[in-house]
Amino acid sequence: MEYKRAQFSEILSRIDEPRGKIQVIIGPRQVGKSTLIGQVLEECRIPYDSYSADDDINATSQWIVEKWEVQRMKMVSKNEAKRLLVIDEVQKIKQWSEVVKAEWDKDTREKRNLIVVLLGSSRMLLEKGLKESLAGRFELIRLTHWTYPEMRDCFGWNVQQYIYYGGYPGAAQYIHNEHRWRNYVKDSLIEPSISKDVLLDTKITKPQLLRQLFELGCSYSGEIISLTKIAAQLQDAGNVTTLAGYLHLLDECELLGGLQKYAEDEARKYNSIPKFQVYNSALRNVYMYDSFTDVIENPKLWGRYAESAVGAYLASQAKIYDYKLFYWREKNDEVDFVLLRGGKKVALEVKSGKRTYNSGLATFAKLYNPHKSLVIGSGGLSFEEFLSLDLNLLFSH
Repeated sequence: MEYKRAQFSEILSRIDEPRGKIQVIIGPRQVGKSTLIGQVLEECRIPYDSYSADDDINATSQWIVEKWEVQRMKMVSKNEAKRLLVIDEVQKIKQWSEVVKAEWDKDTREKRNLIVVLLGSSRMLLEKGLKESLAGRFELIRLTHWTYPEMRDCFGWNVQQYIYYGGYPGAAQYIHNEHRWRNYVKDSLIEPSISKDVLLDTKITKPQLLRQLFELGCSYSGEIISLTKIAAQLQDAGNVTTLAGYLHLLDECELLGGLQKYAEDEARKYNSIPKFQVYNSALRNVYMYDSFTDVIENPKLWGRYAESAVGAYLASQAKIYDYKLFYWREKNDEVDFVLLRGGKKVALEVKSGKRTYNSGLATFAKLYNPHKSLVIGSGGLSFEEFLSLDLNLLFSH
């Protein structure tokens, strides 16, 4: 049986509803957006047409108008009460949002029951268009990087495989040949994400510097390190402000972010040294060159891989569960992750090996009175339990 992600039922249900809002399916590259909408269309009960801006490299905003008019003509000629239009990779077309707004509003005025679903792989570009032109006209359906339960159920992975190889379904077939797996992730996943999602229509004065920052930042995932120190290791020199801007772009595309230190003073939060964090374990681990066997047999190595994997899960799920993610450190006390939602704070510490006591959690609890303080790993929730957890439970009573 073909595996269907949880959002399958949600999308199918929204298509069946009376025309209300444009449905926008958004998420990072290579998480299965096009596959998912294909599965939905197979079970869709209304007539539809599906197009992709990838199929026409010269597509302009007029291309959208033409596809839209075809749907209107079909509805008239076939006497259809309802129809579905799907456009994939819509953000590749310049001024797409203005045209979509005009066509959608025209259908609204003429009371035409044409359902519209848009898909895009660049959150940065897509959300910019939505906020500028389509405010109040859309709903977002977010797809994240694949979780451990999804990779387990679809590919039969155990938690060690997920922590090492990450959550890219397209790379799953190559994990028994680590050299091939690394090449696939770098060439077919990372490079298209950088060149098409980060560099596309974004003014980058030093693209090579951005690539160096990405590779070095991924290798430091789970570590707190200043951009000044990062700059000193890069061949193509750039100032800290430039690097911070590039890191923000990578974060918007759900590749690599820099977690800020938790503080109740907002200024201290956003002026802190970042903790680098990938959104998918594969993005870090392809640059490490420790073999899978070496990692699972070496407790010290395993701890670093596991902490980054927990952070990747938390970072990729933050928008879904509506929390902000930080770290905390004061002198010798540290908490790996702090989640903040609706005034509730959750402190999480990742532990592996024999050492389970952590004074950081106790110190943080005295200072900030968190809603929950949890250890993940040795002495607490197992990695398998946490990576399978409904994160809403962290904020429940």
